[in-house]
Amino acid sequence: MSSVRVLVGTRKGAFILTADGTRKNWRIDGPHFGGWELYHLKGSPADPNRLYASQCSGWFGQTVQRSSDGGKTWEPVGNKFAYDGVPGTHQWYDGTPHPWEFKRVWHFEPSLTDPDTVYAGIEDAALFRSTDGGATWHELPGLRGHGSGPKWQPGAGGMCLHTILLDPTNPLRMYIAISAAGAFRTDDGGQNWKAINQGLRSQYIPDPTAEVGHCVHHVAMNPSRPNVLFMQKHWDVMRSDNAGDTWHEVSGNLPTDFGFVIDVHAHQPETIYVVPIKSDSEHYPPDGKLRVWRSRTGGNEWEELARGLPERDCYVNVLRDAMAVDSLDSCGVYFGTTGGQVFCSPDSGDTWTPIVSHLPGVLSIEVQTLP
Repeated sequence: MSSVRVLVGTRKGAFILTADGTRKNWRIDGPHFGGWELYHLKGSPADPNRLYASQCSGWFGQTVQRSSDGGKTWEPVGNKFAYDGVPGTHQWYDGTPHPWEFKRVWHFEPSLTDPDTVYAGIEDAALFRSTDGGATWHELPGLRGHGSGPKWQPGAGGMCLHTILLDPTNPLRMYIAISAAGAFRTDDGGQNWKAINQGLRSQYIPDPTAEVGHCVHHVAMNPSRPNVLFMQKHWDVMRSDNAGDTWHEVSGNLPTDFGFVIDVHAHQPETIYVVPIKSDSEHYPPDGKLRVWRSRTGGNEWEELARGLPERDCYVNVLRDAMAVDSLDSCGVYFGTTGGQVFCSPDSGDTWTPIVSHLPGVLSIEVQTLP
């Protein structure tokens, strides 16, 4: 029977949760790097025992950690990130110039075929790649060199490159998203980039339909349909059927279309999940009821998933990288909260149970389906 490994990054360490395919009895391992912020952990699809972790501290800075045994042991690897060839500044909140800086790694995306190749999305927004297991890192400067770069500005969480999607059918195609700039696509392995924000509308920027400036919270896709993308924006749930060239809104009957996470069922590419949050100033579920909402039609028509989730007095948030799905026959869905809960649904969202309830605030969730 297959098993699952859930990688949890929190504000005070990393935790690894494991269970067999029934997903009923869980082993909790951690904290690893206790007391440190772990913004993201992710495993290699080519070698599930190769894990990468982003360890960060306001006192000691950023460290990349690597494991080759599924998280039993870790080693720090090359942590020298240097911007390549694109000097200059970007905008700050008030429009004044702000020099580019390196603050932290928000997201790792390992190659689909090579465990030693991994991409890193960082703050300030830039994209790096390592081809030696994290020992050395080189920027893909074409992204920051996109003509719109000086106009990018930070969202409330910083100017972070938080989403990296690799097209399994085309190794030269990749999607990324930046808060608050928007989504971008490369079709030549990262040399050149195209802003893919047509159809997005953001009422709080000077030009609501600008090429860049949109606060994209997360983008997701099903690997079997890499041209179909789903986006949770600052407001609005969006869909693209042409690799991001154009977007249309699919918020439908959601109680609010503000949120951070979005994900897609492993086997049903028209089934998507979001966690609505009350507003951009009140980052908690409407009416204090924690709910996941599911659409089986690729958006517009949504159903509330409540069984096993808190019914009252719940005022947590679910951050942008804190939802994931496994690839077992009965697709499991997982999410973590800023209140330290990690929930699992072994039946595609019909029912939910807490795996653990008292971790530090959860920053990220990733799931590995293991043989």
